[in-house]
Amino acid sequence: MSDKAVLTIDGKTFELPIIKGSTGPDVVDVRKWYADSDTFTFDPGFTSTASCESKITFIDGDAGVLLHRGYPIDQLAEKSSFLEVCYLLLHGELPTADEFSKFDHNITYHTMLHAQFDRFFEGFRRDAHPMAVMTGAVGALSAFYSDSINVDDAREREISAHRLIAKMPTIAARAFKYTIGQPFVSPRNDLSYSENFLRMCFAVPAEDWKPNPVLTRAMDRIFILHADHEQNASTSTVRLAGSSGAHPFACIAAGIACLWGPSHGGANQEALEMLEQIGTVDKIPEFIEGVKARKYKLMGFGHRVYKNFDPRAKVMQKTCHEVLGQLGINDPLLEVAMELEKIALSDPFFIERKLYPNIDFYSGITLRAMGFPTNMFTVLFALARTVGWISQWKEMFEDPARKIGRPRQLYTGATERDYVAIDQRG
Repeated sequence: MSDKAVLTIDGKTFELPIIKGSTGPDVVDVRKWYADSDTFTFDPGFTSTASCESKITFIDGDAGVLLHRGYPIDQLAEKSSFLEVCYLLLHGELPTADEFSKFDHNITYHTMLHAQFDRFFEGFRRDAHPMAVMTGAVGALSAFYSDSINVDDAREREISAHRLIAKMPTIAARAFKYTIGQPFVSPRNDLSYSENFLRMCFAVPAEDWKPNPVLTRAMDRIFILHADHEQNASTSTVRLAGSSGAHPFACIAAGIACLWGPSHGGANQEALEMLEQIGTVDKIPEFIEGVKARKYKLMGFGHRVYKNFDPRAKVMQKTCHEVLGQLGINDPLLEVAMELEKIALSDPFFIERKLYPNIDFYSGITLRAMGFPTNMFTVLFALARTVGWISQWKEMFEDPARKIGRPRQLYTGATERDYVAIDQRG
């Protein structure tokens, strides 16, 4: 391939540099295109546009590949821990034992919230959606931790990153407890990240809380599988907000708001609602026929990026079955899910269209089995994705080529016209 792309408009020829990454598609560099040609490129949704250069996450949707800093997601989910993946995403390499010990200590000892912050939750209605609480609470962190919002100070950027990763489980658990009317549970420094979160969600003063290793490991895997996913809508939102120099608490709050959209973070909730719509196993054949006739929407299958089996779904499938096996739950909805999975993996209609169960299908079932209501699913997604957001924000901010985001448009509105007084308008 030539190292330049040639484009001709109205008889005039322009040469555009081609930049090669370490892997994945090459990109045509159009940074000087507008200045040279007086035309814009048009790409709604930016699905064919590389908005940045990044070393964090690589996805090959056709091959079903997801790498974090070069490491396959299935290896990380099987062999690593969420906090180790956090270190990897932030720093680019897996930590040594000493590095991990220090990082683990820093995160663990940042999990407490300012005492006044607990009163902040009382400003919300009890029936508020937990994501509404999360958006407001994370945005408010800068009012409590203003000593680490100088984005030009590398040490303050690091402290903010650690605070966000550490405090997000505490905020998420409080959002959950607040909406169900139970007292807040403070974090404990002798528990692991995921164990601490589960305790803060499910412990009550009336009885001792006992950790379940299978559920703790499942929670940790769910966090790993959702930690980062390249330049998706919420990550791009965080980068765009950060391009103005906004501090990370504001940027992560913007990412949470974007994630709240049903096409992004709400997909696992929609998958579970579809199972509720089906109701019982005997109604699955009728539903499948309805899907084929386009009467019903199939949620939790296929993926916008992955045209093969979502590599995260394979790990989530295994985790899902482990959790269900451990808990021995007799839930009709979970029976529907397992039967639908079996049919989807064998029916030619699904196979030919590559409509494999995705991570949202399995994570929704797993989280329901673990005791989380559907309105908490996106909150857990936000908790896990925080490390990806802050890693992407950090990379963007430290990029010497950083510019404030300023997408252009194809204008199709009225051209210039003169103002007409109201009494003269027809």
